[in-house]
Amino acid sequence: MSSRMAGSALLRHAGGASRRLFSATATSPAAAARPLLAGSDGVQGSWMRLMSTSAASQAKDQAADAAAASKGDGEKKEVAVNSYWGIEQSQKLVREDGTEWKWSCFRPWETYTADTSIDLTKHHVPKTMLDKIAYYTVKSLRFPTDIFFQRRYGCRAMMLETVAAVPGMVGGMLLHLRSLRRFEQSGGWIRALLEEAENERMHLMTFMEVAQPRWYERALVITVQGVFFNAYFLGYLISPKFAHRVVGYLEEEAVHSYTEFLKDLEDGKIDNVPAPAIAIDYWRLPANATLKDVVTVVRADEAHHRDVNHFASDVYYQGMQLKATPAPIGYH
Repeated sequence: MSSRMAGSALLRHAGGASRRLFSATATSPAAAARPLLAGSDGVQGSWMRLMSTSAASQAKDQAADAAAASKGDGEKKEVAVNSYWGIEQSQKLVREDGTEWKWSCFRPWETYTADTSIDLTKHHVPKTMLDKIAYYTVKSLRFPTDIFFQRRYGCRAMMLETVAAVPGMVGGMLLHLRSLRRFEQSGGWIRALLEEAENERMHLMTFMEVAQPRWYERALVITVQGVFFNAYFLGYLISPKFAHRVVGYLEEEAVHSYTEFLKDLEDGKIDNVPAPAIAIDYWRLPANATLKDVVTVVRADEAHHRDVNHFASDVYYQGMQLKATPAPIGYH
């Protein structure tokens, strides 16, 4: 619209100038000598003014059109994603008290209260050859761990959780594949073992807020995880009852390590700092919870994992498959 109006004005000015230029009126030498640009009646002056006005209007219109198009595209893309794929990421979660939930790594319905009344003194006495191999294998791993970490239980716990989160994932994965191959149910054990792996990973995320690993500890984690994952994978393929027994003894050692951690906290050798926010929400701890409270609930989790894995090994020892017995789902 603005371009057409500018064109009409240009033609009117040009027509008037043409009539003046080609009129019969004599032009004085002084008038002829004046430059056309300077005068208001000059064709070239009119042309320059009109061109500048037209260019400014056109640039303004183009900028407005581009902004509108950009806004329209953005709105169209957002509507297309929400309506076509059905993924609603803008939905805000809230706690029970109505405050906003800030964690994306777990949801409010995945939180729980740990059973701290669980018996921490249980121990499976090794009787068979496989049990003894599993027991002494775990005991042999404790010696270098004690030398490396000594009384640095924050780093020790972090290292322990990077290993403890592997068996549940491997066992759940292999049971999942077995269920697909044989067209059979798992008795809930796939979910139980994956819940165990996720719970151990949350332990790690919690202790990351307490102690930061050094570069050589990170390198050690990569090495140990690579070796342990492959070893446990092969061990589970060969003998699931042996694999679960190994994890049961590992969890017994974890209970012992966290008990020592609590002793140092009670004796003041380790500062009893406030609990990380992620731990307060995950275990539904009080707002004034401390590191001691966190270690207490983590130890209870490890005791539960101990019982589950020893029980799974006993099921295999009795000549049955895990699917024959309901899995302990719902603790976490």
